[in-house]
Amino acid sequence: MQALLDAIAASAFPADAQRLFHGRGGRFPGCEHLTLDAYPPALLLTSFEPLADEAIAAIGAALTARWPAAPWVYQCRQEGGRTETRLMAGAVPEPHVVTETGTRYLVHLLRGQNHGLFLDMAEGRRWVREHVKPGAKVLNLFAYTCAFSVVALQAGAAEVVNVDMSDGALATGKRNHGLNGVERGAKFLPHDIFNSWGKLTRGGPYDLVICDPPSFQKGSFVATKDYARLARRLPALLGPEGQALLCLNTPKLGLDFLRDVMAENAPELAFAERVANPAAFADQSDERNLKVLIYRRA
Repeated sequence: MQALLDAIAASAFPADAQRLFHGRGGRFPGCEHLTLDAYPPALLLTSFEPLADEAIAAIGAALTARWPAAPWVYQCRQEGGRTETRLMAGAVPEPHVVTETGTRYLVHLLRGQNHGLFLDMAEGRRWVREHVKPGAKVLNLFAYTCAFSVVALQAGAAEVVNVDMSDGALATGKRNHGLNGVERGAKFLPHDIFNSWGKLTRGGPYDLVICDPPSFQKGSFVATKDYARLARRLPALLGPEGQALLCLNTPKLGLDFLRDVMAENAPELAFAERVANPAAFADQSDERNLKVLIYRRA
């Protein structure tokens, strides 16, 4: 745990939402179960195994010594989906709005395991901001709270179609568009993607298709069987110079899994580049951490 305490002592409190300590990357022995995130003005300590009261107290003392006014939340995630979330100090704003490179997003730290903004996808959002062309048409699959859509519209996209099975996530997505003044051009479809290919294809072709699915979510998407189904549809969705941004976030599947799936099921598309992960998410293995790949028509 000492590596986490050292990181707290050495860190400056950031203006933007970001990870401060990434024990999950395996680079700090004994801290593999711990992460610390800043969602200004609050902090979120996450442990993937139960922490003793003494350990929680020691971390709390370090946080208070470094940032006396910062509220902080502790979340323990255990196998089987069990989650315990506790507000440990201060009060978390409601609504809680954070920023990332000037863009504003709603987050919620006190309910659920997903907090409204995936911090490890910051470089993916940067790539979209830099590569979307003015007037582009974008399809955002597994859109969640539509962060990619907000960035694409800010970059000049004419239209973004957001598709997700969760009405609640899309409702937050609509609020994110409003926070940033980019409501025009945004569409929201609360659909099961695999039952909506006809409608999505008729709405195309798209200049960019973004696919950021869960790696394993029963009833929604299981990467080992569903990524191939997704890949087969991509060529029909993309325009002549279309691009696809594909995400895979599980340590159980490496880079070759996604590249093999694409080679077998979408040979019309060629691998272009891998988007780097944020430095704060450095991992001892590039095969275990988040994979964000760009494909273009061959």
